[in-house]
Amino acid sequence: MSDDREQDQPKERESAARPVTAAARRERRASARPASRKDSAASKSDEDSDEASKKGRPTRARDTQEKRTSLIGKGFRYIREVASELRKVIWPTRKQLITYTSVVLVFVAFMVALVWGLDLGFGWGVFELFG
Repeated sequence: MSDDREQDQPKERESAARPVTAAARRERRASARPASRKDSAASKSDEDSDEASKKGRPTRARDTQEKRTSLIGKGFRYIREVASELRKVIWPTRKQLITYTSVVLVFVAFMVALVWGLDLGFGWGVFELFG
């Protein structure tokens, strides 16, 4: 059945298939490039020769001395950053706050009751076992 499908597809599909070898990919890329790009690249090669020589040098170092800020300056900066972050917070409404608080209190009460019950049960079991 797959042979029938292959026969039904036109030959154009085969030529548009992805090249398998690296050489075929390079050839396909070269043929797909516009001719004006090739010409402009050749004429710019003379202009870029002096720029290419700059590429071998390492990047120029920045000033090695860092600005020293005082402890008070760092404190003020910290306060400013905290205030700016608090402005980004989406604060809950009063109704949401009451709902979230009640959910937390109910969960904590449940967990306290569970731990208290387990403690009572294990204490009774240990007392009966070792008595």
